[in-house]
Amino acid sequence: MICLTCEDILTKITLKGYKNMLKLAKTSLLAVAVMATSVVASDILVTVNGKNITKQDAETFVNASSPKTHFSQLDAAQQNMIKERLVEKVLFTELAKQEGIDKKPEFIRNMAKIKEELLVNMWMKIQMDNAVVSESEAKEFYNKNAKKFMQKESVHARHILLKEEKDAQAIIDELKSLKDEALKAKFIELAKTKSTGPSAPKGGDLGNFTKGQMVPSFSKAVWALKVGAVSTKPVKTQFGYHVIYLEGKTDAKPIAYEEVKDKIIMSLKQKQFSTKITEVAKELKSKAKIVDTSKEVNIIKK
Repeated sequence: MICLTCEDILTKITLKGYKNMLKLAKTSLLAVAVMATSVVASDILVTVNGKNITKQDAETFVNASSPKTHFSQLDAAQQNMIKERLVEKVLFTELAKQEGIDKKPEFIRNMAKIKEELLVNMWMKIQMDNAVVSESEAKEFYNKNAKKFMQKESVHARHILLKEEKDAQAIIDELKSLKDEALKAKFIELAKTKSTGPSAPKGGDLGNFTKGQMVPSFSKAVWALKVGAVSTKPVKTQFGYHVIYLEGKTDAKPIAYEEVKDKIIMSLKQKQFSTKITEVAKELKSKAKIVDTSKEVNIIKK
C-alpha cells in the first residue's frame, strides 16, 4: 500500500527537493555499501554532460522523500519531475566542484565522516551476509516455539451505527422474524440505507478482526454472538448505538511452517549477527587503548 498520493509526493519533492540534496548525496554513497549494480542501457534515464542518471538514482531520490513509494509507481509527469531534480543535482555538483567546495575543510571533514560510516556499513553487511541458518535449524525453532506461530481466533462482523438508541432497537425488532440468508440480506440492506458509519456502503461490513481490536463494549458483544445472529439489544460505544451481525468466526490455528519460514530464518540470522557483533566489540575493546576523558572531568568537578 502506498502511503502518499501522487500529489503528496510531487508536493514533497517540489518543496523539499533541494533540501534533500545533501541527504540524497549521503544516501547515495551509503547505498554503494549495501548493493553492487551494473548499469545497462535500459537503466539509464538521462545523461548530463556524459554522466548517467539511472533508474536506481531515481528510486533512491524518491525513497528519500517517501520510503514506501517507488519511482516506477509514479506517472509520466511525476517521473519527469524527479528527472529534473536529478539533472539539477548533477549540474549543482559540477558547479560546486568548479567553485572549489570539495577543497574546503568542512567538506573534507564531512567526507571523512561519511567514509567511516561507509566502512562500518559495508563491514556490518558482510557479517550479516555471512550468517547462515539451515532448514533444520529453522524448523527446530518453529517446533519449539509453536505457541508463537498461532493465528488468533477472529470474527467477521457487520454493524449498523445509529445516533439514537430507539432507532437501533427499531432495527433489531424489524430483524427479529428473519433468519439465515434472509436475515443477512435484510441486514445489509438496512446497513446501506440506515447506518451512519463509514462502512454503510459496504453493508456495514467490518471485515475480520481479533479480540481487542475493537472498543471493549463492541468487542464483548460481538464475541458473545453466535454465527448468523444479530445482537438482541443496541450496543453503546462513544460512536453511537450499534446493531451487530456476526457473519463468521474462525478458530485459532497454527500458522503453517512454510508461511513463516523466511521470517524465522531472517530472525535467526539477525540473532547470529547480533551475537557476533557483541563478541567482536568485546574483543576489540579488550585490545584497544580507550581513555574516557568524561570520567576525569567528573572527578575534577566533584
